[in-house]
Amino acid sequence: MPEMAQRSGQEDPERYLFVDRAMVYNPASQADWTAKKLVWVPSERHGFEAASIREERGEEVLVELAENGKKALVNKDDIQKMNPPKFSKVEDMAELTCLNEASVLHNLKDRYYSGLIYTYSGLFCVVINPYKNLPIYSENIIEMYRGKKRHEMPPHIYAISESAYRCMLQDREDQSILCTGESGAGKTENTKKVIQYLAHVASSHKGKKDHNIPPESPKAVKLQGELERQLLQANPILESFGNAKTVKNDNSSRFGKFIRINFDVTGYIVGANIETYLLEKSRAIRQAKDERTFHVFYQLLAGAGEHLRSDLLLEGFNNYRFLSNGNIPIPGQQDKDNFQETMEAMHIMSFSHDEILSMLKVVSAVLQFGNIVFKKERNTDQASMPENTAAQKLCHLLGMNVMEFTRAILSPRIKVGRDYVQKAQTKEQADFAVEALAKATYERLFRWLVHRINKALDRTKRQGASFIGILDIAGFEIFQLNSFEQLCINYTNEKLQQLFNHTMFILEQEEYQREGIEWSFIDFGLDLQPCIDLIERPANPPGVLALLDEECWFPKATDKTFVDKLVQEQGTHAKFQKPRQLKDKADFCIIHYAGRVDYKADEWLMKNMDPLNDNVATLLHQSTDKFVAELWKDEIQNIQRASFYDVSSLHESPGEVDRIVGLDQVAGMNETAFGATYKTKKGMFRTVGQLYKESLTKLMATLRNTNPNFVRCIIPNHEKRAGKLEPHLVLDQLKCNGVLEGIRICRQGFPNRIVFQEFRQRYEILTPNAIPKGFMDGKQACERMIRALELDANLYRIGQSKIFFRTGVLAHLEEERDLKITDIIIYFQSVCRGYLARKAFAKKQQQLSALKVLQRNCAAYLKLRHWQWWRLFTKVKPLLQVTRQEEEMQAKDEELIKVKEKQVKVENDLVEMERKHQQLLEEKSILAEQLQAETELFAEAEEMRARLVAKKQELEEILHDLESRVEEEEERNQSLQNEKKKMQSHIQDLEEQLDEEEAARQKLQLEKVTAEAKIKKMEEDILLLEDQNSKFLKEKKLLEDRVSEMTSQLTEEEEKAKNLGKVKNKQEMMMVDLEERLKKEEKTRQELEKAKRKLDGETTDLQDQIAELQAQIEELKIQLAKKEEELQAVLARGDEEVAQKNNALKQVRELQAQLAELQEDLESEKAARNKAEKLKRDLSEELEALKTELEDTLDTTAAQQELRTKREQEVAELKKAIDDEIRNHESQVQEMRQRHGTSLEEISEQLEQAKRVKSNLEKNKQTLESDNKELANEVKTLQQAKSESEHKRKKLEAQLQEFMTRFSEGEKVKGELSDRSHKLQAELDNVSALLEDAEKKGIKLAKDASSLESQLQDTQELLQEETRQKLNLSSRIRQLDEEKNSLLEQQEEEEEARRNLEKQLATLQAQLVETKKKLEDDVGALEGLEEVKRKLQKDMEGTSQKLEEKAIAYDKLEKTKNRLQQELDDLMVDLDHQRQIVSNLEKKQKKFDQMLAEEKTISARYAEERDRAEAEAREKDTKALSMARALDEALEAKEEFERLNKQLRAEMEDLMSSKDDVGKNVHELEKSKRTLEQQVEEMRTQLEELEDELQATEDAKLRLEVNMQAMKAQFDRDLQARDEQNEEKKRALVKQVREMEAELEDERKQRALAVAAKKKLEMDLKDVEAQIEAANKARDEAIKQLRKLQAQMKDYQRELEEARASRDEIFAQSKENEKKLKSLEAEILQLQEDLASSERARRHAEQERDELADEISNSASGKAALLDEKRRLEARIAQLEEELEEEQSNMELLNDRFRKTTMQVDSLNTELAGERSAAQKSENARQQLERQNKDLKTKLQELEGSVKSKFKASIAALEAKIIQLEEQLEQEAKERAAANKIVRRTEKKLKEVFMQVEDERRHADQYKEQMEKANSRMKQLKRQLEEAEEEATRANASRRKLQRELDDATEASEGLSREVNTLKNRLRRGGPVSFSSSRSGRRQLQMEGEFSDDDADSKASDLNENPPAQAE
Repeated sequence: MPEMAQRSGQEDPERYLFVDRAMVYNPASQADWTAKKLVWVPSERHGFEAASIREERGEEVLVELAENGKKALVNKDDIQKMNPPKFSKVEDMAELTCLNEASVLHNLKDRYYSGLIYTYSGLFCVVINPYKNLPIYSENIIEMYRGKKRHEMPPHIYAISESAYRCMLQDREDQSILCTGESGAGKTENTKKVIQYLAHVASSHKGKKDHNIPPESPKAVKLQGELERQLLQANPILESFGNAKTVKNDNSSRFGKFIRINFDVTGYIVGANIETYLLEKSRAIRQAKDERTFHVFYQLLAGAGEHLRSDLLLEGFNNYRFLSNGNIPIPGQQDKDNFQETMEAMHIMSFSHDEILSMLKVVSAVLQFGNIVFKKERNTDQASMPENTAAQKLCHLLGMNVMEFTRAILSPRIKVGRDYVQKAQTKEQADFAVEALAKATYERLFRWLVHRINKALDRTKRQGASFIGILDIAGFEIFQLNSFEQLCINYTNEKLQQLFNHTMFILEQEEYQREGIEWSFIDFGLDLQPCIDLIERPANPPGVLALLDEECWFPKATDKTFVDKLVQEQGTHAKFQKPRQLKDKADFCIIHYAGRVDYKADEWLMKNMDPLNDNVATLLHQSTDKFVAELWKDEIQNIQRASFYDVSSLHESPGEVDRIVGLDQVAGMNETAFGATYKTKKGMFRTVGQLYKESLTKLMATLRNTNPNFVRCIIPNHEKRAGKLEPHLVLDQLKCNGVLEGIRICRQGFPNRIVFQEFRQRYEILTPNAIPKGFMDGKQACERMIRALELDANLYRIGQSKIFFRTGVLAHLEEERDLKITDIIIYFQSVCRGYLARKAFAKKQQQLSALKVLQRNCAAYLKLRHWQWWRLFTKVKPLLQVTRQEEEMQAKDEELIKVKEKQVKVENDLVEMERKHQQLLEEKSILAEQLQAETELFAEAEEMRARLVAKKQELEEILHDLESRVEEEEERNQSLQNEKKKMQSHIQDLEEQLDEEEAARQKLQLEKVTAEAKIKKMEEDILLLEDQNSKFLKEKKLLEDRVSEMTSQLTEEEEKAKNLGKVKNKQEMMMVDLEERLKKEEKTRQELEKAKRKLDGETTDLQDQIAELQAQIEELKIQLAKKEEELQAVLARGDEEVAQKNNALKQVRELQAQLAELQEDLESEKAARNKAEKLKRDLSEELEALKTELEDTLDTTAAQQELRTKREQEVAELKKAIDDEIRNHESQVQEMRQRHGTSLEEISEQLEQAKRVKSNLEKNKQTLESDNKELANEVKTLQQAKSESEHKRKKLEAQLQEFMTRFSEGEKVKGELSDRSHKLQAELDNVSALLEDAEKKGIKLAKDASSLESQLQDTQELLQEETRQKLNLSSRIRQLDEEKNSLLEQQEEEEEARRNLEKQLATLQAQLVETKKKLEDDVGALEGLEEVKRKLQKDMEGTSQKLEEKAIAYDKLEKTKNRLQQELDDLMVDLDHQRQIVSNLEKKQKKFDQMLAEEKTISARYAEERDRAEAEAREKDTKALSMARALDEALEAKEEFERLNKQLRAEMEDLMSSKDDVGKNVHELEKSKRTLEQQVEEMRTQLEELEDELQATEDAKLRLEVNMQAMKAQFDRDLQARDEQNEEKKRALVKQVREMEAELEDERKQRALAVAAKKKLEMDLKDVEAQIEAANKARDEAIKQLRKLQAQMKDYQRELEEARASRDEIFAQSKENEKKLKSLEAEILQLQEDLASSERARRHAEQERDELADEISNSASGKAALLDEKRRLEARIAQLEEELEEEQSNMELLNDRFRKTTMQVDSLNTELAGERSAAQKSENARQQLERQNKDLKTKLQELEGSVKSKFKASIAALEAKIIQLEEQLEQEAKERAAANKIVRRTEKKLKEVFMQVEDERRHADQYKEQMEKANSRMKQLKRQLEEAEEEATRANASRRKLQRELDDATEASEGLSREVNTLKNRLRRGGPVSFSSSRSGRRQLQMEGEFSDDDADSKASDLNENPPAQAE
C-alpha cells in the first residue's frame, strides 16, 4: 500500500483539506437541478448516473440521462433522489437531505476527485486511499488541528485523534479509534498517523517540563525523552515481522493489532501496550502467485553481512522451499535498507545484541524447516529422510539433537492406554508436522516480539490515568468461497458494527432528549444480535464455533459431519441458509449485516485444532538455546492433543493436510496478552475458536468501556492508480464497512437538523405572510412556517434550538424554494422589460413629434425666405426697443417671482431649523438627565456590589460544600468501579471454571468410550484370568471397601462443593471481604480438584481391575447396557425438548417477521395515502390556478387544453393506482390472517407436545434417581435444564396469551383500517364531482382568502394591541402600589420623627425644671436670670401654639390619608374591572403566557429597583424638608446672634467701667462664651449634616426623576391603546405624578435657598467668631486680675482630661466607622481654628498684661497685694502657656492620626478593589464548578446507565427477543391508534385552557399581594409624615432653645461688661478691689450646670457624632 506521505511539497495543503464553497453555491447549478428534476438511476459502468424525469408510465419512469441525453425506462423503486447542489461535497454525509447509496457514492467521488480523501459520515470518518503522497501530514497541519473541535476544521485523521485526545483529558474517559477496511485501504498508514499525532501533541510540552526535573533523576529525563521515539519505532519492527506484499498491497498487515497508549493526568504519554490478533502464520510456509512472505525473511537474506550469514547458515533466495516465488522486489523499496532501519528500531527499543541474534536464528530456522525433504519408502508408506543436511542446520540453529529430532518426526512416541508406542509416520504426515512446527515457531517468535516491545514501552513508575486505544484490524470480507479465517474476521466486524450501532443509538437518544423530542427509541445494536448468536452461542442451540469445538472432541468427526450437525441445529435460524443447489460449492451461508456470505467448511476441524508434534515440542522446550526453550516452555502443558490426533485423524485423511491456515492464539497467548486470568489448567485442550472468542470478548469489553471513534478505510481500485474510483468496488466496501448500515439507522430517525434562524432565513420566502412584522421567537416563527407549509406531522419535529426533518424533506423544500425564486425573478424581469419598452416607445413618440415640428418650420421658412416684407421685418425688428423693453420686464418679473419663492423657502427653512434646534435642546436636557440617572445607577451598583460580595461568600461556602460532596461522590464512584472490575473478573473466573467442568465431563465421556473398547479386549482375556480369580476375590472385597469409602468421600466432597457454592454466593454479597475469601476459595477448590483427579485415577484403576474379574464382567455388561439405554432415552428427551424449543423460537421469529411485515405494509399504506392527499391538494391548487388564468385571459390556447387533459389523465391514473393499492392491501391483510392462524395452531400443537414430554420426564425422573447413582451429577444438570425450560415454557405460554390478545386487537384495528379504506374509496369517487365544484368555487375562495387574510392581519394587530394594553395595565397597577407603599413609609417616618421631637421636648422641659430650681436658689443674686425665665415662658407658649398647629396639620394629614384610602378603594374596583378585561384578553391568546412570564420577571426586577430608589428618594426628601426648616431657624438665630452681639459690646464697655461686679461678670462672660461656642459648634455640625443630606437628597431626587421619566415614558408607550376609562384613570395618575414632580421642584428651590442661606450663615459665623475672640480677650484681662482662679483651674484641668478622653474615644470610633470620616475632618478643622484663636487670644492677653503692668508701675500708690497678684497671674499665664503647648502637641497627634485614617481609607479602597476582582474570579470559578458538577452528574448517570445496560445484556437472548416483540407490538399499537391523536390534541388544548385559568388565579393572587403591599406602603408614608412633623417640632424647639440661650448669653455678657467696666474704673482710680458674695454661688452654678471651655469642645464633637449615628 502506498504511504500517505508526511512530506509537503510545493502544493498548498489546504487544497486537499478545504472545499471551494464558491463552486458549491453556484446559482446556475441550483437552477439546473430545479429545472431538470434530476435523480439518480442505476448504471453498470458508473454505479449511478444523473438523469432527469421525462414521463411516468405506471410502475416505470422514462428518464433522460444527463451525460449523453439518451432516454431509458427505469423502475420507480430503482430511482434514488438527488440532493440539491447546496449539499455538493458536503463534509458530513449525515447532513445530506436525501440519504441513499447514490448520494453517498457521488459525494465521496466528488471529494476524491477534488483531492479530499477524508469525509465524515455521522460517527464514521471515511478515508479513500489516494495512491499518492499528499502534503497534509506535516507538523504545520498538526498544529493547525491542535486544540480545535471536530466541526471547526475539515475532516482529517488528525481531527479524529484530536477529538479523542481532548475528550480523554476533559471527560477522563478512555478513548478508542477503530480503523477497519480491506487490505490496501490504508488502515496501517492511518494508524501510524494517529500515533504520530498523539506523540507530537502529548510530548510537545515535555521539552519544557524536562528543565524542571531535578538533577538527581537523569534516568527519568532520558526515559521521558525516549518514550515517544520508541512508540514510533515499534511500527517498523512489527511491520517487518507482521507485514507482507500481497496482490492488493505492497505493505499489507497480516495481523490485527490494538495499540493502547497510556496517558497521565496532565495528558502526557506514560507508556503503551500492543495486543495482536489473527496472525496469518500460514504465509510463513506458502504464498500465492506474485505475493511474498513476511518482510523479515527478505530483509535478512538481503541485508545480512558475511559474518552474520555464516552464523545464521543463510543461503540464496531460491534455495528455500518456503519462499514459494523466490525474491520478488517491492517497487520503490530496498530490503537491505529496510533491514538496517529495522535493526536501528530494535536498538532504539533497547533490544540487546543477543536477543536480536536469537530472533534472527529463529527466522533462519523457520526457512530451514522447509528444506527438510521426506521420501516414501518402496515397500511401505513409511516416510524417511534420505539427507539430513537441512535437519542438521535446523538443529544447530535451534539447539537440538539431530537424531532425536529425526526420530521425533519420523516415528514419534504415542500414548496408547498407559503405555507409549512408537508409530511410523507417512510422508504426508511428516510434511504436515514440519510445516506445523514452522508455523508455530514463527507465531511464538512474533508473540515474544510483541511481548518484548510492550515491556520496552511499559512505564510502571508512572501510573496511566487513561488511555487511547487504536484498533487496526481487517474489515468485512466476502469472497466467492470463504473459509474459517473469513468467519473469524466477519464475526469480529459484526461485533464492531454492533458497538457502532449501539454508540450511535446512545448519541441519537441524547440528542433527542436534549432537544425534548418524542421518539420511540430503537437500539439498532440488537439488529445484529441474531447473527452474533448464530456464531458464538454456547448452547440451546449451539452456535457455529460451539459446534466446531464439539466436533473436535470426536475422533471420527469430519468436516461433513460438522456441516450436517450445523444444518440440523441451526437450519431454522433466520440468519442461516442452506446451499440453494446441490452443485453449489458452498456448504452453508450466513446473512451478515453486509450481505450474504457463502462458507466452505474444508479443513475447519484441522484449523480449529491446530495439531502439533509434541515429541518435537518437548525437544524444543529442552533446547540448549535459552531463547528457543523460553519460546516453547508452555507447549508441554498441551501434551495430549498431538497423540490424540496422530492416532485418529491424521492417518485417515492424509490428503487434507496439504493446506492449513492457522490463525489461532495458542495457550501461550494467555500470559502475554491477557494475563493470568485466562490461564488454563494443565492438560486442557483449547481450540483456536475458543481462544479467539476469548480474546475478542476481552477486546470488546475494553472497547465498550471506552468512547469509540470510527475510521473506515476504502480502496478505490485494485490497480493502485491515483485518481481512479471504481463505483461498484466502493459501494461493496461501504456496505461491508457499515457506512450504509449507519445511513440506514439515520433514515429511521430525523437526520437533517437545521437551527431555527437558518431555517427561517432560507425558507421564509415560501411562507411570506405566516410571520407577522416585529420580533418573534425563532421557535414560534418556525412553528408558524411549518403550519403554513402544511407539512405532515410525521416528517418533522421541533426541538429546543433546532428543527428536525426526515430524509428528503429538505430537498422538497429546496425545490419549492427554487421554483418560488424563479417565479419572482421571471416576474421581476417582465416588469423591467416592460418598463424599458415603454420608455423607448415614449422616446420614439417624442422624436416623431419633434420631426413634424421641424418639418413644418422648415417649410414655412422656405415659403417666407424670398418674401420682401419678411426681409424687411427681419431687418427692422432688431432695431425696435419696445420689444426689448417687454422682454426685459418679463425677465424682471420672473426674477422677482424667483426671489419671492426663495424668501418663502428660506423662511420655512428657518422655522424648521428653529423647531429642530428646540427639539435638540430638549433631547440634550433629556440626555443630561439620563446621564445623571446613570451616575446614580452607578452608585446603586456599588451598593449592589457590596451585597454581591456577601452573596459571594455564602456561595463560596456552598461551593466548598459541593466540592467536598463531589470529591466524596468521585471516591464512591471509584470504589464502585473497582468493585465492578473485581466482580467482572470473578464472573470470568466462574465462567472459566464452568468451561473446564464441561471439558472434564466431555473427557469422561471419551474415557467411557475407551472403556468400552477395553471391555471387548478383556472378553478375549477371560480364559487367562480364570486362574487368578480366586486370588482376586479377596482383593475384590478390600477394593469394594475402598470403593465405598471413595464414594462416601466423593459425596462428602460434593457436599463440600455445594457448601462452598453457598459460601461463594454469600461472599458475593459481602463486597469488602471478597478478595481474601476468593483466594481461600480458589485454594480449596484447587485442592478439591486435585483430590478429584486422584479419586478419578483410582476409580479408573479399580474399574480396570474389576473388569479383569470374570464374575463381575457380566454384571458390568448388564449395568452398562441399562445405563446406555437410560442415557439415550434422557438424551433423546433432551433433544426433543431442544427441538420443540427451537420450533417455538422459530415460530416466534416468524410471528415477529410477520408483524414487521404488517408494520411495513401499514407504513407503506400511510405513505401512499399521504401521497394521494398531497397529489390531490397539488391538483386542486393547479386546477384553481388554471381556472383563474382562464378567466383572466379569455383566449384559451391549445397548450392549456392539453395541460388540462393531462391533469385529468393523471387524476384518473391516481384513482386507478389507489384502487390497486387498496386491493393489494386487502389481499395482504387476508394472507397475514391466514399466516397468523396457521402459526398459532402450530404453536399450540407444540405446546401440547411439550406438556406430554414434561409428564413423561417427571415419571422417568424417580427411576433415574434410584438406578443411576454414578450419573447423579448429569441427571441434576438435566433437571436444572428441564426446570429452566419449564419456567421459560410457562413464560412463553403467558406471552403467547398476551400475543393472542394483542393479535385480536390488531385484527380489530385492521378491520377499522379496511373500513377506512372503503371510506377513502368512496371519497375518491366523490373527488371528481368535488373537482368541478372546486373550479366554480375557486374564484370565490380566492376573494374570500384575500378578505380573510386582511381580517387575520386586523385580528393579529388587535391581539398585539390588547397584549400591550394588558402589559401597560399591569405595570401601572404595580406603579400605583409602589407609590402607595412609599407614601405609607413616609407617613411612618414622620410619625417616628414626631415621637423623637416629643422626647426631646420632654428632656428640654426637665432641663428647664432644673434651671428653675437653680435660679430660685440664686434669685436675689441673679436678676438677669428672671428675665431669662420670662423669655423661656414666652417660648414655651410659642412652642405650645406650634404644637397645636402641628396637631391641626396632623389632622389634615389624617384626612388626606382617608382620601387616599378612598381613592385606593376606587382603584381596587377599577382593578377588578381591569382583571375581567385581562382574563378575556388572555383567553383569546393561547401562547401569551410564556412572554408574560418573561416580562413579569423583568418588570418585577425593575419594580424592585424602582421601589428601592423611590423609598430612598422619599427618605431624602423628608430629610431635606426638615433640613430646610432647620436652616430657616438657623437664619433667624443668626439675626438674633447679631442683635446679641451688639448688646454684648455695649455690656463689655459697661463691664470695664464697673469694677465692683468683676467676679460676677467674669463668670457670666465665661458662661456666655461657652454657650456661644457650643451654639457655634452645633450650628456647624448642623450645617455640615444639612449639606450632606441635601447632597444625598439631591442625588436621590435626580435619580428618582430619571427613573420616573423612564418609567413614565415606558408606561405611556404601553398605555396608548387603552379605552377611555383607562385613559381618564391614567390622566388622574399622571396628574398625581406631576404634583409630585412639582413638589420635587419646590424642594429643589428650597435646597437652593438653603445653600444660599448656608453661605450667609458662614459669613455671619465668621463675624461671630471675631466677636467671640474680642470677648475672650476681655475675659483674659479679667482673669489676670483674679486671685481665686486656682481651684477653678483644677476643675478646668479635670474637665480638660475628660475632654481628651472623649476625643480619644471619638477617634477610636472614627477608625471603626468609615462613615464618620467627614465629621472627624470637620472636628479637626474646628480644633485647628480654635487653636489659632486661642493663640491669638494669648498674644492679646500678653499685650494687655504688659499694659496693665505699666499702668501699675506708673500708679503712685502701688500696693504689695497687686504685686503678689501680678506674680500669681504671671505664674498662671506660664501654666496656661504650658497647657497651650500640650494642646499643640495633642493637635499634632490628632493630625498624625488623621493622616493614618486617610491612609487606612486608601488601603481599604485598594482592598475593596481587590475584593471585587476576587469576587469576579470566584464567581467565574463557581460557574465553572457548577458546569463541572453538571458534567459529573451526567457522567454518573451515564455510568449508571452503562452498568444497567451491561447487567441487562446478561439476560437470556430469548427473553430479550420476547421483550423486543412486546416493544414492537406496543409500537404497532401506538401507530395504529392514530385516531386517538385528535382526542389527545383536544385534551392538550383543554389542559392549556386549565393552565390559563390557573394563571388567571395566580395573577389574581399576585394582584392581591400587590394591593397588600400598597396598603403597607401607605402606612409607611403616614409614618414618614408623622416623623417629618416630629422633626419639624424638634427643630422649632431647638431653635427656641438657642434663642433662649442667646438671650441668657446677652444678659450675662451685659452683666460681665458692667463688672469689667467697674473693675477698670476702680483700677484706674486705684481703689480696693472687692468681690461680691454672689460670685461663689455663681461659680458653683457654673460648675453644676455649665461647661468649661474644653468641655464645650468635647460636647460639640459629641454633637457632631450623634446626628450621623441617628441617620444610621
